[in-house]
Amino acid sequence: MALKQRIETEIKSAMIAKDKVRLTALRAIKSLILLEETKEGYSGTLSEEEELKLLTKAAKQRKDSAEIYEKQNRADLLEVELAELAVIQEFLPKALSEAELIQAIQTIIDTCGASGPKDMGKVMGLASKELAGKADGKAIAEQVKALLSK
Repeated sequence: MALKQRIETEIKSAMIAKDKVRLTALRAIKSLILLEETKEGYSGTLSEEEELKLLTKAAKQRKDSAEIYEKQNRADLLEVELAELAVIQEFLPKALSEAELIQAIQTIIDTCGASGPKDMGKVMGLASKELAGKADGKAIAEQVKALLSK
């Protein structure tokens, strides 16, 4: 089932359950999908990769907002952002553990023949594509840097 249909089904369930926070998060995701589908020069439905990018972007926005609210001691707004983030993460693939991330990056390094820090750009390009949605870009960059420095 495509993400859009899954979201619509979940919206109906949230409405029936009167779960306002979940409903808000789901509507935000649906809005992102509709905006992307109606962009000028766009073909129609989103590919799985594009859906993943949208969800990752939405999750990152919620994380960033939550950090800001935490610094400003705004517990009320922090709680809402974290609840919405949890809903968005339900639709993202399971995140890799640190060991799995290191293993995946090491495989990419071996495959592309990278030998040192000068090859970081090449490795990052491949790793970002392959690990999209499974790991945070910052975590990927840190591990690539660490592994190439050895």
